[in-house]
Amino acid sequence: MQDALFYIFSALTLLCGILVVFNPFSRNPVTSAMFLVLTIISMSGLFVLLNAFFLAAVQILVYAGSVIVLFLFVIMLLDVKEEEKRQLQKFGTFMGLISVIGLAAIIISTTNQTFTIANQTEAAAIKQTFNQSGSAETKPLGKLLFTEYVLPFEIISLLLLVAMLGCILLSKREEPKEEVK
Repeated sequence: MQDALFYIFSALTLLCGILVVFNPFSRNPVTSAMFLVLTIISMSGLFVLLNAFFLAAVQILVYAGSVIVLFLFVIMLLDVKEEEKRQLQKFGTFMGLISVIGLAAIIISTTNQTFTIANQTEAAAIKQTFNQSGSAETKPLGKLLFTEYVLPFEIISLLLLVAMLGCILLSKREEPKEEVK
């Protein structure tokens, strides 16, 4: 039963994730945001299957609840209309294809190298830390996150800050300058 639910949630996550970007039904960004909500809910179902109930609740409350509402607010504030169909330029298509091939090569090369003995012993040490607590508390995770993994945590926070600033700069409309007479 658990395997069947895993396959159902995985397929739903992949399908809705693809429909966020490539939606044949509508080019409306609000529809894409709704498919993103379905993707997040199906991912929380995967967390429930892993007995990570806290992560499932946070996934639904934080992402589906507040972040998607923020996305919808920005979409409606910017008054984004349905995207007009336009001809793709050959250069853009070529560069997109090169980017996808390069990204796939990077992902394949890094995933083959990451599963080493050192990572397995580190994962075993983390599992041992959680098993010592005896319950599904988040306190050991918080301690580990802010002691051992503080540098990656800070790098991710800086990455999110840069993404937020990029969104602000991209959505900023330039007002026409008036000529001084």
